[in-house]
Amino acid sequence: MSIHPTAIIDSDTEIHASVQIGPHTIIEHGVTISEGSIIDSGVRIYQGTRIGRHNHIFHGSVLGCPPQDLGFDPDAETWLEIADHNMFREGVNISRATNNKQPTRIGSRNYFMGNAHIGHDCRFGDHNIVVNGAVIGGHVQVGNRVFISGLVAIHQFCRIGDFAMLAGLAKIVKDVPPYAVADGNPASLIGTNVVGLRRNGFSSLQRRTIKQTYKVIHQSGLTTAQALEKLAAQQASSETSAIVDFFRMSKRGVLAHR
Repeated sequence: MSIHPTAIIDSDTEIHASVQIGPHTIIEHGVTISEGSIIDSGVRIYQGTRIGRHNHIFHGSVLGCPPQDLGFDPDAETWLEIADHNMFREGVNISRATNNKQPTRIGSRNYFMGNAHIGHDCRFGDHNIVVNGAVIGGHVQVGNRVFISGLVAIHQFCRIGDFAMLAGLAKIVKDVPPYAVADGNPASLIGTNVVGLRRNGFSSLQRRTIKQTYKVIHQSGLTTAQALEKLAAQQASSETSAIVDFFRMSKRGVLAHR
């Protein structure tokens, strides 16, 4: 194990022998870090943080800090779980959960750019990109391969569907469905994430199907409930089914279409 002599590490930790830890980093009790991870200088990793394999945590990041929730009991034992192959750039801040029912969770192969904040009880899937200065409130759920642009603000309890794209400075106060692009303050849906879908190997037929599905929801003259019923009654593709299911499961409501 490569540990700089100025690092402060509690004796009650489980750190794999291959982990590298830079100067002036502080790691509290109960932290686990799996093989191949790199912890740069000046990082603070709080109690109850569980870090998987081959993560890279850059200078000044703060992981597993107490939730920024006025009702949080500081004596509560809660967690932050991080899977594998994630990148946390300078100054990233992620809070642990507010209760012990489930942790704040980060999946695998996510890229968090500088000064991004992920609030307590959030749940991230895999292959997401969060650009500099994005602010994500508590209890937000983010799917897979989502692109969250710089300085985006996401209200607590919102859900972001797979392959969605949030434009820079967007204010997200309701759910963003799969494959969609959201922009504005407050944000609305402005179309499908064509570039992201192409980059992720969606065929022209799949892209047309997604576009047609949203036309039925937003431009058919039907209410949302009627449109969802119509789509559900068809021999739906997996993409259409994902959109319909997302709308039906929404508790905050889905962003309106511009």
